[in-house]
Amino acid sequence: MTEFRGVGIGLGVAQGPVARMAEPLPAPSDAPSTATPEEETARVREAVAAVARELEERGAAAGGSARDVLEAQAMMAEDPTLETEVDTRLQAGKTGEWAVFDAFASFREQLTALGGYLGERAADLDDVAQRVIARLRGVPAPGIPDPGHPFVLVAKDLAPADTALLDLDKVLGLITTEGGPTSHTAILAREKSIVAVVGAAAAKDLPDGTTVIVDAAAGVVTVDPTADELDRAQHRADERRSASSAPLTPGALADGTPVPLLANLGKPGGAAQAVELGAEGVGLFRTEFLFLSASSAPTVAEQRTAYTELLSAFPGKKVVVRVLDAGADKPLPFLNDAHEENPALGLRGLRALRASEDILREQLTALAEADAATRANPEGPADLWVMAPMVSTVEETEYFVALARDYGIKTAGVMVEVPSSALLADRILAHADFASIGTNDLTQYTLAADRLLGSVASFQDPWHPAVLRLVREVGAAGADLGKPVGICGEAAADPLLAVVLVGLGATTLSMAPTALADVRATLLTHTLDDARRIAEAALAADDAASARTAAQNAAARKKETQP
Repeated sequence: MTEFRGVGIGLGVAQGPVARMAEPLPAPSDAPSTATPEEETARVREAVAAVARELEERGAAAGGSARDVLEAQAMMAEDPTLETEVDTRLQAGKTGEWAVFDAFASFREQLTALGGYLGERAADLDDVAQRVIARLRGVPAPGIPDPGHPFVLVAKDLAPADTALLDLDKVLGLITTEGGPTSHTAILAREKSIVAVVGAAAAKDLPDGTTVIVDAAAGVVTVDPTADELDRAQHRADERRSASSAPLTPGALADGTPVPLLANLGKPGGAAQAVELGAEGVGLFRTEFLFLSASSAPTVAEQRTAYTELLSAFPGKKVVVRVLDAGADKPLPFLNDAHEENPALGLRGLRALRASEDILREQLTALAEADAATRANPEGPADLWVMAPMVSTVEETEYFVALARDYGIKTAGVMVEVPSSALLADRILAHADFASIGTNDLTQYTLAADRLLGSVASFQDPWHPAVLRLVREVGAAGADLGKPVGICGEAAADPLLAVVLVGLGATTLSMAPTALADVRATLLTHTLDDARRIAEAALAADDAASARTAAQNAAARKKETQP
């Protein structure tokens, strides 16, 4: 029996035999084609169209955020710029396979250099290229294995198209050798409640058929476990399954300290599932869905309809709406189409909205009108809070809060996503009604590591003590001024890290709805004093991995330290 570590997603535990993802197809030869360019072009057009339709069909079947990702991949497959690049190579006498391989590789390099959202799309581009080449060769595309029995999937990482349609009756658990807690695979695994350990480099040597235990709570993979270890793991899995069917209760610590558990939502249609899973409101409603697929900004009426649907789904509950967070990884031609060498540090978030203030004013108008339209809800009106993204100065805070007040928004706050706003939290919260910490971007900017770039994924870990210190600054400022401090990044979905964040002063936690049950259960095992002690242990560490271990050890010692 041996063990190795990675980053666990959630609290689940699973066991079973390993089945590995197939290796990528070998690169095609650069030998000249024996067919005419016209014949090769026809072959490529058919293959690209078939792959695009397959991706769209997978997206429609998967639904949710997976559908958006797969539809984006389908559009990428038929991108006119890529088509031109492929055609150039075909006219030079290359085979369809080589033309696709070389054109996509060239385009991939360009996207990688841009970083941000487009850098992330580079990895998706590889998957599209593999599928097109496989179609041209008449062979199955590399993808999820089918050994004929349930298995633990081991992969370098997963393409969105594969993750979206994992057969959860067959895939018992997931181990990846790359990626971190905020990687695309980790987010989708959490959304689908898949027991997963990501970033476990040692898994690359696991042969097919090896029995493993995947312990997400501990972030440990046990290889060739004993019968007793298998029994204990199964007992834990059974207990967790029973706990998940227990009646829903408000989020709270063991001593009764309330910690409201809220949902992160991207569209109003996700509200029903969030309520069913126990969300006590919405801690982050992303309004980008109204803007990203449009060539022009949506009208006030279109926005009002969406916001009214959202507020109506949460009568009497808090609903925190983030105004448009665009720019950088989410470029919009009608907001900012200027080329920027480093868009992550450019005109994004509130900066972009101030440069196109009419868009911000229309959004605030629509939110205020939706709030007024739902005031007569017989079950009670939703409690609308509105916040600005990427606030980095006190002056920006004053600007946004004053503008929101002009439109009748009663509760106006800011996102804390850059170190400057965390370090000046006491001054920022003197003007804002609340702060919400976006741990994904806060980690990115604190560690100077693009959160969408795989080569620096190891730095993108919210457990890093530098990030936790900044969270503590905001928590302390909120406590001193009597202002709420929420967490709405992926960090809130990590059950033990959620305890640490509460210990650092967070008053609410917002996450993907599927993470609510695990976080609720973990909070109930610790008092506020425990949470503070566990947080101090993590803060005393030198890096993310040791902070996580220190917190685990402090949590395990809880009973020994209590009278």
